Amino acid sequence: MELPSSVVDEKARNNAADETVAALVITYAATLYRVAFSVLRNAADAEDAVQEAFVRVLRHRDRLDEVRDRRVWLIRIVWNVVLDRKRRMKTRPETDDVAELARVLPWKGLSAEELASAAQHHARVLGCVDRLPEKERQVLVLSAFEELPSVEIAEVLGITESSVRSRLFRARNLLAGMLDHARSLRPKSGGEDEADKAGTADRGPAGQGKMDVSDE
Repeated sequence: MELPSSVVDEKARNNAADETVAALVITYAATLYRVAFSVLRNAADAEDAVQEAFVRVLRHRDRLDEVRDRRVWLIRIVWNVVLDRKRRMKTRPETDDVAELARVLPWKGLSAEELASAAQHHARVLGCVDRLPEKERQVLVLSAFEELPSVEIAEVLGITESSVRSRLFRARNLLAGMLDHARSLRPKSGGEDEADKAGTADRGPAGQGKMDVSDE
């Protein structure tokens, strides 16, 4: 008995969509994990969030052809997933996994010692980021960890570009004040000097570029 052509066509479309999703996993899983970890700061929770994001993608695989920018679309999905998880976790303590933080840092070309020092410094910066108001914190995380431009951050968060720029400006100013205060309360070691150099080496223009982890 032969299957109707409509059924065969539907199966072919589903198979093609599944292959497309598999390709998305290969291409963007690391990116989505970095986004998830930047918010949840727990490796297991971040992995679960990425898996949940791709499950949602599978449910809507028939819409893939309509997606203009799949990278931004995927980041928006995982972003919503991690925010949902963050709300459910409520007062659950975060894990400051410095080793895992070092693994997901976007920097390249650092020695193991420099990367470990930078990761420790990065963790302190994230502690300050956590104390920012929610709106400012969100744009800073997306800008710093994924180097998203204002137009893509606006698309992920569903706000205007001008709102992104103003929130990012406030976030950077608030963060700079926190870091100045934190630096005044502790002695600076040589290792932190190296972290500062690593953090300032790749600084981009305001509103984009890698996380500015210096204490300037």
